[in-house]
Formats: sequence, structure tokens, C-alpha cells
Amino acid sequence: MTLEKQKQHILTGKMYNDLTPELVKAREKTVLLTNDYNTSFGQPQSVREELLRKIVHSIGSNVHFEPTFRCEFGFNISIGNNFYANFDCVMLDGGEIEIGNNVLFGPKVGIYTSNHAIDAIERINGGCYSKKVIIGDNVWVGAGVHINQGVTIGDNSIIGSGSVVTKNIPANVIAAGVPCKIIRNITKEDKTGFTS
Repeated sequence: MTLEKQKQHILTGKMYNDLTPELVKAREKTVLLTNDYNTSFGQPQSVREELLRKIVHSIGSNVHFEPTFRCEFGFNISIGNNFYANFDCVMLDGGEIEIGNNVLFGPKVGIYTSNHAIDAIERINGGCYSKKVIIGDNVWVGAGVHINQGVTIGDNSIIGSGSVVTKNIPANVIAAGVPCKIIRNITKEDKTGFTS
């Protein structure tokens, strides 16, 4: 099966063989491309974004990863405008990752769209399945957060440091913990009057 057909199959959420030569080669290519992007640190934003466009499906304007950024394939990642990821971001994008506008990631944030088969023999033989992750607009994801497959995080929400997000988080809340749970709503009382 060609890489293009495998990419389409993976997005169905059905089991796929993670060990095919085509997928192994695609991951190797992405490692080399992310190496180029990571070593471009300090170059003009336009240069870095052009390198990033060779890795991911799409980006808006003003997209920045501190070193190091790692992803599995890149071709399933879409990022909006004004995105910032602090050090050591990992996006394993067997499935799609959609990130909205004005999103901030703390250091060591990981997004994992694929999971290995539960049955040991299927797992040894490369069995995996993927589920899409969606992060809305204006979301802040704290340091060391892990976002598991199939999760949606709603607009304006905050995920506290060290959380493991296993279920959807609605808009306009602060959530944290292992597993991540809603702590409270974000309200107008949270405004401080800061403008710039």
C-alpha cells in the first residue's frame, strides 16, 4: 500500500500497521526536517516558518516553537495564527492535530493521537489506531501536559501544569490533574485590567 493510501486509512481510526516501510521512512524524513527547523533557531521568523511549512500540513502567521520540536509525521498537523510552544514540544500525529489561534504551550507539552493495540501480539506486529485531537482558540496548555488521543479542548480554556488530558475539556474553564478535570469556570472576575 502506498504512503498516501496508508495516510488515508490511518485517519479512519481503524487499526493500521505502524511498522510499514513507508511509515518508517516518513518518520525518518520528519526527524531530519525537524532537525533543520530546530537548528534554525535565531534566524528570521520568515525563514523558520518556511522550514516549518515543509514539515506540517498548514500554519498561520506568527507560529513559533522553541527548540526542540518533534513530531511523528507532520502532515497531520494544522496550526492557526499566533502560536507559541515553549521548549521540547512533541506532537505524535498519526491522527490529525488541529490547533486554533492564539494558543500557548508551556515546556514539555505532548500530544499523542495514536495508541498501540491492547493485544500483545497485535502490538508486537505494529497494530495502532489514531483519533484526532482538537485545541480551540485562545487556549493555554501548561508545562508538562500530556494530551491523549481523541481529546478536544474548548476555546479560552487553561490546562494546568502536569495534567494528563484523557477526555474532552469544554470552553472557558480551568482544568488540571491526572486525569485532567474541570476545576472552575473562567469568569469576568479573572480580569485584572491588563492591556499591554
